[in-house]
Amino acid sequence: MSTILKTIKSLQPAQIIVSFYVIAVIISVCLLSLPIALKPGVNWSFLDVIFTAVSAISVTGLSVVPVIDTFSTPGIFILLFILQFGGIGIMTLGTFFWLLLGKKIGFKERELIRTDQNQSNMSGLVKLMIQILVMILIIESVGTVILGIYFLSYFPTWQDAFLQGLFAAVSATTNAGFDITGNSLIPFAHDYFVQFINIILLTLGAIGFPVLIELKDFMANRKKHYRHHFSLYTKLTTVTFFSLMIFGTIIILIFEANHFFQGKSWHESFFYALFQSSTTRNGGLATMDVSYFSNSTLLAICFLMFIGASPSSVGGGIRTTTFAIVLLLMFSFAKGQKNIKVFRREIHEDDVRKSVVVSFLALLLCFLATVILSETEPFPIMEIMFEVSSAFGTTGLSMGITPELSDAGKIVIISLMFIGRIGILSFIFLFNRRNKQTNYHYPKERVIVG
Repeated sequence: MSTILKTIKSLQPAQIIVSFYVIAVIISVCLLSLPIALKPGVNWSFLDVIFTAVSAISVTGLSVVPVIDTFSTPGIFILLFILQFGGIGIMTLGTFFWLLLGKKIGFKERELIRTDQNQSNMSGLVKLMIQILVMILIIESVGTVILGIYFLSYFPTWQDAFLQGLFAAVSATTNAGFDITGNSLIPFAHDYFVQFINIILLTLGAIGFPVLIELKDFMANRKKHYRHHFSLYTKLTTVTFFSLMIFGTIIILIFEANHFFQGKSWHESFFYALFQSSTTRNGGLATMDVSYFSNSTLLAICFLMFIGASPSSVGGGIRTTTFAIVLLLMFSFAKGQKNIKVFRREIHEDDVRKSVVVSFLALLLCFLATVILSETEPFPIMEIMFEVSSAFGTTGLSMGITPELSDAGKIVIISLMFIGRIGILSFIFLFNRRNKQTNYHYPKERVIVG
């Protein structure tokens, strides 16, 4: 026992966080394997259970089995619980239970929270966790009421309507991408109200919890006539997030004007493009079969899914701020500037270094996954690239090949979904040992690059 405790104490915070997520996957596998969770006569392999559990914990939404045909009503609520657990985050719920049990949250626990939420300092972490939990529950509750009431015109009983509303609200807010309609949001392809509500929920889940908290504080301070200053993180995240959404909408409209959108009205084309652009932020829900898109559009969607959502949100990918910093670095370098200046602030060198490392390793990881799947799966390269980008970005969109993957292919996608959820930085630090900082330097020498 002492050896185990000693081993746990020697672990880095990122290693402990990853261990927590592994335990969460194991618990999810056990819950999804319960007979009460499945419909009568349903049989699925152990690997399929693991795949579904990881997809739910990582709030990805890729599935090798149809949810509506596999899970019973209790099973749907179990899946909802796992989605909630994965979306809110291990440390958010952990902090809630610590407070509930009256446990003092010390330095070690705060270090875990800081690592899980990608925060740069230790102050205000407990308050942040409480605000995240309360905020996401309020958003889901409002979404459930709105969609539940609206679905009364779609479903025969109020129980069915509110179950659909609850699942849709949780799935959209956590950006999980699962559905119990059997066809994602395709049945609502011409219902712009349902799409609009889902876009709002997807955005609130993916834009980043600190952004929502700062926005709440801004609204509160307006009444007190207090001048609120938004952080650089909020400014950079918000501009990048909505710029990518607008970029995706325009690109899809242009690329599909003479393809999928040919013969469709302007409002049909616009909402198809807007929703598909929004869902690439990690939503995974779809109002159409994305395989109908042209290759140029699919490549653009792969790019958006690879970037993913914002840091400290429910989403995966390299994250919006990482992409923004790398882009700003290229512009600054082209101008001959040594520092990145944006919104009258300079970005810290450590953040720039992290962004470059995360982007490069993510590209390498997705490239290796694509190569492996190209060898193990009989699908076209476009479908494989789409699946890889969707898994890493924990998006959940698919061109329909997920149920047909081989066991080796499923393992690759499982790995990508898990890494996408914990983040590249946590994945890197998983192999890091506590090394003492060296207090000496070697002579510097220039090398030829470029």
